[in-house]
Amino acid sequence: MDVTAWLLDSDPTLRWQVERDLVRAPEPVWRETRARIATEGDGAALLAQQDADGQWANGAYFPSDADGHTGPDDEGQPWTATTWSLTTLREWGLDASALAGTTEKLDAHARWEYDDLPYWGGEVDVCINAMTLANGAWLGADVAAIAAWFPAHQLADGGWNCEWVEGSTRSSFHSTINALRGILDDEELTGTSPPELRSARMRGEEYLLQRGLRYRLSDGEQVGAWATQLFFPMRWPFTALKATDYFTRAARHDSVPLDPRLDDTLELLRSRRRPDGTWLQERVLPGRVWFPLDVPAGVPSKWVTFLALRALGE
Repeated sequence: MDVTAWLLDSDPTLRWQVERDLVRAPEPVWRETRARIATEGDGAALLAQQDADGQWANGAYFPSDADGHTGPDDEGQPWTATTWSLTTLREWGLDASALAGTTEKLDAHARWEYDDLPYWGGEVDVCINAMTLANGAWLGADVAAIAAWFPAHQLADGGWNCEWVEGSTRSSFHSTINALRGILDDEELTGTSPPELRSARMRGEEYLLQRGLRYRLSDGEQVGAWATQLFFPMRWPFTALKATDYFTRAARHDSVPLDPRLDDTLELLRSRRRPDGTWLQERVLPGRVWFPLDVPAGVPSKWVTFLALRALGE
């Protein structure tokens, strides 16, 4: 099987990244593909769902008709509201110009479900603030308050936990990897980072590296089956795919060699490659979506295969 040809036969949201990161195509080639995101395929379809007030599904983190963490007819968290839609478009590589005026509209109309707080000021959840930090940097919003929030809310062990507001003092793998991704995205998008925010990122990386990306420090046992999973879209959970994607990207950004403590998880990633050179979609998180972003569980996934190959440097 020609895996590269299979990956190139994709929506522009994936194809341009394959061209840039795997094929090493000339910059004008992948930039032309990337520009098509706004006008065709999945990117155009998701843009078409945006409301006139700048939101999606009339909600900041949950659709307006959601009750708590679920919609009225859905199992699992709905993924259709503003923060998830913006994050998806940003991670796909949509040019921010396609969302001209969105920053101001969200400033005027969007409020967090938690305490009715203003959108670009963030709220108390680590994962929500991480996405909003990166989305704000992408769209040119003032998210300085969120950038300052992360060092101020980093726990003593070096990570973060969304349950800090309930009194938790032990970090979470899930919260920590999402915080790290948001901070790194902010650095890449702005080209700079306050020293205290960069220092917080380094401490957060060490929290996960000390634990081999999936083991408890107290007894050396694996934290959970979720830590070894490979699936896309990655959403909020910590997974082996999300961890390797982050750490290999961070090493490139920082111009440093990969930490050898990644080796065990990179080997796990290699071991999941099928004989035809692809990786399977191992899970699909339940919840309402505008449309499927990848294949069902148990089917070879172009997104998982691409992210695995990029993390492995192939």
